[in-house]
Order: sequence, then C-alpha cells, then structure tokens
Amino acid sequence: MNRRSMPAALEATRNRKTLALAEIVQAYWIQSPKKLLVVGCGTGEEAGFLARHFNIDTTGIDIGNEFAFDREGATPALLQIMDAHSLSFADNSFDFVYSFHALEHMANPQLALNEMARVLRKGGTFVIGTPNKSRLMGYIGSATPLSNKIKWNVNDWVSRLRGQWRNETGAHAGFTENELLVMCASAFQVQPASVSHSYYSALYGKRFVQKLIQLRITRWIYPCVYVVGTRQR
Repeated sequence: MNRRSMPAALEATRNRKTLALAEIVQAYWIQSPKKLLVVGCGTGEEAGFLARHFNIDTTGIDIGNEFAFDREGATPALLQIMDAHSLSFADNSFDFVYSFHALEHMANPQLALNEMARVLRKGGTFVIGTPNKSRLMGYIGSATPLSNKIKWNVNDWVSRLRGQWRNETGAHAGFTENELLVMCASAFQVQPASVSHSYYSALYGKRFVQKLIQLRITRWIYPCVYVVGTRQR
C-alpha cells in the first residue's frame, strides 16, 4: 500500500487515533524525547505521522511479512526490516518506545517487550496498545467498510466458539488489560498505568465514557487496551 492508494477516510481515522494517544502519553514524559522507536510499524505511515507531529528522530521497524513500507508516507521516519524479538539496537538507544496493535501478532510477546525495555533508556516512556481480548465486538471505530467489520467480528466469535480465541491460533485476540499490565511490568520493571479510559474519552467524549464506567462494562466494550509507563531511572 502507498500513500496515494490509502483512502482519505482511513488515513484521517488513523491519524486522529494516533494523535489522541500521543497527546495522552505526553503527560508521562519526564522530558521531551529525542529518539522514538515504533515497533511493528506496518506501512510506516503512523511512524511518519508521529515523527512530524513531535518533530522527533523516529525509527519504525517491522518484520515485513504483511505490509510493504510506504516510505513516502513515513517521511521523515526511518523504516527498517527487523524482528522485534531481536532488536539490533544498542541498550538505551531510545527515549520513547511505541507499539500499537503489533504485540498480538508476535510469537513471543514477552520477549518482544523485554527487547523494547532493553533499548529504552532509563527515564524513557513506553506506550503499548493491543486489541482487548475481553471485547464483545471490535473494529467499531475503524474506517473500514461495514461488511469487513461484520465479517471480522463473525470470525472472532467463531474462534471463541471453537476454543481458539488465542493469538497463537492466528485469531489476533489480543490481551486483557490485566495481562498487558503484567507483561509490561515484568519487562520494564515498573508498574504501568492504563490509559484506556483517557484514550476513549478523547475519541468519543468524557460523558459517554463515564457512563460506560458507571455501568461497569468497559471491560467488554473497549475494543482495545492501552498502557503507558516510564522506565525506572
């Protein structure tokens, strides 16, 4: 996929979601980062958006099996083919590590998180987002056609009914919020914070999210979960 072929609505939706999460993350910065690593960057368009928005030296990595890099859309980010399980960067190379909907595709997500922690300098910030394994429905806010949303949700429920609702089976189930918090805490040696409420409030409004919280149904309603933390000095 290249920048010219990406539907405008899809690109705008991706940028809006990325911006909402990025602005939340800024509150956790001890100081403005100088080097950003995007793990599982896909086409690289998101890495480029972050690089331009923050005016920061950005590197995006992906294993390259599913996506072709869109280097025009990624400008000025540097894109590299690399396995997240074995990053070629030196320890403490980055001030900010960002991984959005990539962990669920990895054979050993804990090892990938350990690698992200290794290359993140002390005092640096990380943000990790994945599909919510407890969700009843997903893809709601996506710009993809309704037919795709229906098909993908049907596939998800078929996987559940067959007892195959696991990343290992290719279901891309993701992780529950608690699972993601525990894995990140183990890798980065700090207790991260959930920012799912803040993220969905930014997208859909605080009143709407507060109602979901009061009804105690966010665990099943949120299609994705997001955690943020700062590596210990």
